[in-house]
Amino acid sequence: MNALTIYALTGAALVGLGFYGLLAARHLLRRVVAFNLIGSGLFLFFGAAGARGGVSDPVPQALIITGIVVALSASALAVGLVVAYARATGRQVLEDDAE
Repeated sequence: MNALTIYALTGAALVGLGFYGLLAARHLLRRVVAFNLIGSGLFLFFGAAGARGGVSDPVPQALIITGIVVALSASALAVGLVVAYARATGRQVLEDDAE
């Protein structure tokens, strides 16, 4: 098993853990973190897929860098929305999730 296979399997595991966290977590900030974990797993998987055959392809690397920037800005927006929701309602979970 070479390093690229390990990276791809680790990326797939991160996507699986993030998906589980997205479904299982009730707290909104935990859902944001789980969504970021899915994105990190996809970036790792794309990086491993782009470096096959011993030659590194620059297109997946450029997509990964662009994706990291977009994920950072989307995470900042999501955290801002969660904070605004918590201030407005006094809860950290959605209304349907509250008991």
